[in-house]
Amino acid sequence: MGRFDGIRYGYRTKNYSNLKELFKNSRSEGFGEEVKRRIILGTYVLSSGYYEAYYKKAQQVRTLVKNEFSRNFEKYDCLIAPTAPNVAFDIGSKINNPLEMYLADLCTVPVNIAGLPGISIPCGVNSEGMPIGFQLIGKAFGEETILNAAYAYEQKVKFREKYKPEFKR
Repeated sequence: MGRFDGIRYGYRTKNYSNLKELFKNSRSEGFGEEVKRRIILGTYVLSSGYYEAYYKKAQQVRTLVKNEFSRNFEKYDCLIAPTAPNVAFDIGSKINNPLEMYLADLCTVPVNIAGLPGISIPCGVNSEGMPIGFQLIGKAFGEETILNAAYAYEQKVKFREKYKPEFKR
């Protein structure tokens, strides 16, 4: 996202007189505060003084995570895990608490680090009607397997027939 230039897939509300103005405005118009915060954090971590301390160590951790998933896929076609450590929260309710938003991603981060396909599926709701989900994780290029497993689950459980989401305004 840090290399996003706004040219091919840009979000533009008007025409700009030069490229610098186009880049600046398409990035600021098209990204929310959380995305901007993550871009800045990533840019900081990749800066020359922190490359060895953070990026190189992250690459080593990524290798360990990928290897652990590979060992599991020697025995299993797909893995099941929670999508989040807690139930969904109201849209916008955590906008002023970046740490809570990062923690909500906790269960999906290893899948992304390893570059594996995953799909989140609703499997229930809590007492307040907020959705609960689980994720199916597949081996590299195993999208067909997880999509078929997700479809089979949805056909058997019929979650959408039991729970109708209500959107609050």
